Amino acid sequence: MATGTAPDMARVFEPVRLAGLTLRNRLKKAATFESRSPGGVPSVALADFHAGVAQGGTALTTVSYCAVSTDARTFANQMHMHEGISGELRRLSDAVHAHGGAIAGQLAHCGAFTRLRPVRSRRPKGASARLNDYGVLAGIPFADAMGSADFEALLADYARAARILVGVGFDALEIHMGHGYLLSQFISPATNKRRDDYGGSLANRMRLPLRALDAVRKAVGDQVPLIAKINLADGFKGGLETAEAVEACKLLAQGGIDAIEMSGGFVSKTPMYLFRGANPIDYVIKGEANPLFRAMLRLIGRRVFRSDPFTELFFLDQARRVRAAVDVPLIYLGGATSADGIARAINQEGFDLVSIGRALLHDPDFAQALRTNPGHVSPCNHCNACVGTIGQPEGTRCLLHTA
Repeated sequence: MATGTAPDMARVFEPVRLAGLTLRNRLKKAATFESRSPGGVPSVALADFHAGVAQGGTALTTVSYCAVSTDARTFANQMHMHEGISGELRRLSDAVHAHGGAIAGQLAHCGAFTRLRPVRSRRPKGASARLNDYGVLAGIPFADAMGSADFEALLADYARAARILVGVGFDALEIHMGHGYLLSQFISPATNKRRDDYGGSLANRMRLPLRALDAVRKAVGDQVPLIAKINLADGFKGGLETAEAVEACKLLAQGGIDAIEMSGGFVSKTPMYLFRGANPIDYVIKGEANPLFRAMLRLIGRRVFRSDPFTELFFLDQARRVRAAVDVPLIYLGGATSADGIARAINQEGFDLVSIGRALLHDPDFAQALRTNPGHVSPCNHCNACVGTIGQPEGTRCLLHTA
């Protein structure tokens, strides 16, 4: 996307305020599952990873998938929020603050999509009874629909998890409403087939996400920024489309959200709608430890991981529609890999922050490189080999450095 002239990066590196938090610039580390919590405990390596992003100049780094309960996890080495890991979480927030950065925790729940047998119920539960895409080979092939008692327990989990994170120094919270996880399962017409007040119209399908937002707000107050991560589209027929996503963002704005990060795709159906670039299936197969899952990936993986070409700012046209419709701060995500593209998203397109994933996996000093070189372009070549490292003991990482 080079224009031939150096972009104006001044606004990119201006401080920006979200609720009671002032960020030193407009660059955010996107939530990319780090795989550095063995046994569910945040490790020193996880603290070092996010400290490195802060040291590299990024204003806000996001700790991915802070499961709100033990049943909210998709697999065993994800952390779930409980007081027993408060010390490790404090170490993590302190490490980021030591380098002048701010830290967000991503509150998440898997719903009907998990490899783990739930503790509280016989089967995992989501918006509607359905196949558990992730649990067929784990002996839990089906998921049930949530009921009213489940809703109340879930909201209590969100509130408790939020209090734990803020209590150990986290500066912001990101409520995960995208990518086919629980709240996304309620929002998407493809996975929500309910006939009660939580299904049917978009207003009804947004009822639980808005209640989760309200529960978290009441738990932490109005000075802690709350960010919603939501799909611009699910990327498959029958799923959420951009027109409804715009309306969903309006409802979030009315519900008091402090910022919205716009994304897309279902991890179980259309992962390449989010990733774009080269097909990583060979890396994913190589990185899968479970032989049954590895065999399944060989059988059907290429139907799930369908190539989707990378273009810089690939969600821009859809994100513009949200920008035109809502007045809350918007965080652009999707192919922001150069100074030129990031400056365009902030200066010309009117987004308030830019969220960066693979470019920061490749180089945690990416923000500093943008500051010192307005012509900088990330060396990340969108090979997506990093996708194959998710869940590995060494942690999610860029393989360009070791190829």
